[in-house]
Amino acid sequence: MFQHIGRDLPSSIVVFLVALPLCLGIALASGAAPIAGLIAGIIGGIIVAPISGSHVGVSGPAAGLAVIVYDGIQEVGFEAFLLAVVIGGLAQLVLGIARAGIVGKYFPGSVIQGMLAAIGIIIFIKQIPHGLGYAGAEGATKADKVFDVLLLLGDNLAYAAPTAIAVTAVCLAILILWETSFMKAQSFTKVLSGSLVAVLAGVVVNLVTRGGSSALTAKQLVDVPTGHAASGIDPTAWGSLLTFPDFAAIGDSAIWIMGVTIAVVASLETLLCVEATDKLDPEKRVTPTNRELLAQGVGNTMSGLIGGLPITQVIVRSSANIQTGNATKMSAILHGAWLMVFFLLAPTMLTYIPLGSLAAVLFVVGYKLAKPATFKRIFESGMKHFIPFAVTILAIVFIDLLKGLGIGLVVALLCGKLMAEKSE
Repeated sequence: MFQHIGRDLPSSIVVFLVALPLCLGIALASGAAPIAGLIAGIIGGIIVAPISGSHVGVSGPAAGLAVIVYDGIQEVGFEAFLLAVVIGGLAQLVLGIARAGIVGKYFPGSVIQGMLAAIGIIIFIKQIPHGLGYAGAEGATKADKVFDVLLLLGDNLAYAAPTAIAVTAVCLAILILWETSFMKAQSFTKVLSGSLVAVLAGVVVNLVTRGGSSALTAKQLVDVPTGHAASGIDPTAWGSLLTFPDFAAIGDSAIWIMGVTIAVVASLETLLCVEATDKLDPEKRVTPTNRELLAQGVGNTMSGLIGGLPITQVIVRSSANIQTGNATKMSAILHGAWLMVFFLLAPTMLTYIPLGSLAAVLFVVGYKLAKPATFKRIFESGMKHFIPFAVTILAIVFIDLLKGLGIGLVVALLCGKLMAEKSE
C-alpha cells in the first residue's frame, strides 16, 4: 500500500488543502456546525477510502446534499437529523448488497443536471446574507426558502457590514483569478487551491481589522460550539467535539423519509462521480459501483453516529487527486488523516475564518453547478432534454428536492414518450 507513497503523499496534502475550506463551506451551506463538515471529511478519507474500490475517488461532504441537510436540520433539529444520516447509510448498504450500482446509468441525465443546477441556485442565493455580513439581521439567516432570502434582501442590505462585504469581494476576486488560464498555468496553483487562498485572505482581513471600529463581529465569523474553542490540544476535550444521534426520534416518519432521500441522492451523486473520475483516471481503472455503495453506506452510517454530515464521492476533490498524480487510494486515506490532525489539534483556528470567505467559496460552487453554459448546452440538445431539466430546477427551487426529483422524473418519462410517438 505504501509502495507509491512518493506520489500519494504530496497528492494527499493537496487534496487536504482543497477539502478543508470545502468541508467548512458546505457545513455553512447546510446550516450545521463547521465541525460536522470536518468529521464528514475525515470519515470520507479514513473509513470510506479503504473500503472503496476506487484508486482516485475522494469522498466527503458534498454540495449536492446541502439543501437536504439544511431543510432536515430546520425541520427536526441536528441530533434527530443525524439519525436520518445513519438510516441513509444503512439504506446504501442495502443498495450495495442488492447490486444497485448500475442504476445511475439509467437515471435521466437531464433530471440529474437539473437537480445539480437547482442546488447550485439555492446555495448561491442562501449565501447572500453571509456575503453581506447580516450583522443584526437575524431573520435573514433563519430563512428556509429561496424566496424568503430574496424577500429579506432589503434587511440584508440595511444591516450590511462594510468589512464583511470587503472580505467577500476580496475572496471572490481571488477565486475568479484562480480560474483564469494564466493562473492555472502557474505551478503553485496545483498545490494552493483558490478556495484555501481565499479563506486565508479572509483570515488576514479579520486579524488586521480586529480591535478597530470596522472589526468583524462574532456573528460574521465561524462559530465553534460552546466548549470546543477552549479544547485546544487537550485530549480530554476531544470528545466534546462529537454530537450523537437522537435515537428517540426513530418513530418519526419524517426521519425515515429524510434517510431514504439521503440514500437516493447521495448514491446517485456518488455513481455519477465514479463515472466521471474513471474517465479521468490516466490508468483507466474501473471502480466497482456496488462496492462503492457499500463503502459510502459504511461512511454515512459512521458519520451520522458521531455528528458528521452525509458523504458522497466528490468530483472536485477526486479531480484534484488525479491532477496531482496520485497512484493509489492511499492519497485519499492520508487526506482524511490530515483533516483529523487539524480537527484534533487546531479547532480554535476555525474561529478566525470570516463567514464571508466561505460564502465566496460557495458562490463559486453554486455558480459552477448552475453555470449558464450548462443551460445553453442542454437547450441546444433539444426540448426532450431541456423541458425535464427546466421543470426539475423549478420544482426543486419552489417546492423541495425530493418532490422536485419526482416531478422531473415524471416529466422526463412523458417527454421521452411524446417524442417517441412524434418520431413515429
